[in-house]
Amino acid sequence: MFRRTDLAGKPEVPARLTEVEAVERRTAIGHGEATIHTVEHVLAAVAAHLIDDLTIELTGPEPPILDGSVQPYFDALAQAEPASVGGEPAVLTATAPFTVTDKDAAYVVAPAKTFRLTVSIEWAHPLIGRQTGAYEVTPSNFAAELAPARTFGFTHEVAELQARGLIKGASETNAIVLDERGVVNGGKLRWPDEFVRHKAADIVGDLALTGARIQAHVVATRPSHGGNIALARAFARAGRRTGMPAMDIAKIMDYLPHRYPFLLVDRVLEIEPQKRIVGIKNVTINEPFFQGHFPGHPIMPGVLIVEAMAQVGGMLLMGGITDPGNKVVYFTSLNNVKWRRPVKPGDQLRFELELLQVRGTMAKMHGVAKVDGEVVCEAEMGAMVRDK
Repeated sequence: MFRRTDLAGKPEVPARLTEVEAVERRTAIGHGEATIHTVEHVLAAVAAHLIDDLTIELTGPEPPILDGSVQPYFDALAQAEPASVGGEPAVLTATAPFTVTDKDAAYVVAPAKTFRLTVSIEWAHPLIGRQTGAYEVTPSNFAAELAPARTFGFTHEVAELQARGLIKGASETNAIVLDERGVVNGGKLRWPDEFVRHKAADIVGDLALTGARIQAHVVATRPSHGGNIALARAFARAGRRTGMPAMDIAKIMDYLPHRYPFLLVDRVLEIEPQKRIVGIKNVTINEPFFQGHFPGHPIMPGVLIVEAMAQVGGMLLMGGITDPGNKVVYFTSLNNVKWRRPVKPGDQLRFELELLQVRGTMAKMHGVAKVDGEVVCEAEMGAMVRDK
């Protein structure tokens, strides 16, 4: 979470993909006056240290660029000695290979037991050319191989970018500045391939906006901030997220009036009030409906998949109500309902719902249900909040 202490009300901006505002030459999050630019360096340091909960206060619209690398932030966090607060971290795991392209940037993601990066870049410059690096992202490896790598730019770009309000403070003290021959003013590189190393560090920072630790092998070709954010959004949709639930079953029962055998939500993994929610239903052979619904070929009734999705959606609406104990959610419409494949015992249903519209006590939302990253059901729902 970022907090702008220089603005009235000290507005807070979650470090989440939903807040991404701009991706040209940097990653910016937030909106309007509260926008925070170039968050990728400090977030890379946070993610590399495996820090999950942190509030970053700023007195301006951008973290200091310092020397243009992640190292000053990484070192400061190391000196601060992050503390354990218990619980389980959120982990985003690739369950199957997938690809992402965004303009010239291309990515291949494959399952892996750790966070690995293979990054390739290419520039028609005598100091860059084609560079490739492979890194396993651990705190010690990041400190030694990626954190000191500085951002870079070219003298012929400076005037144009500054005219558009970008890189206003760029200089050879906070970036590698290149002319057509080499580093200006006799500057020295920290590695011959410092350029690809910095691009790898940027990927770590941008993927931190998923709100989870990454467990996958990411192969990136010509990565950019726009491409990194497209990658992060695809990963958030296709990956499997595990970790401490945002709401456990006891909290869910405080919100929902349902009980066994009709309470169909086991956990809420993520919730952004009035925006988005992710919930889980574990399907077991002990479900009472399997006794009579295709007992020789057990599949979960499609209407109960939709009902479970609706219960998760109800949690999203109730999360924005001050007295949920005295309210109840009634669903008023279903549109464009589709079932893609059967759900069987042993499957884990992941429900992802986004709020599309709220007018008074009425709301519309879109939901999908996934098993192992594959959509098994989707629907558009209308609902209302009423007194019990």
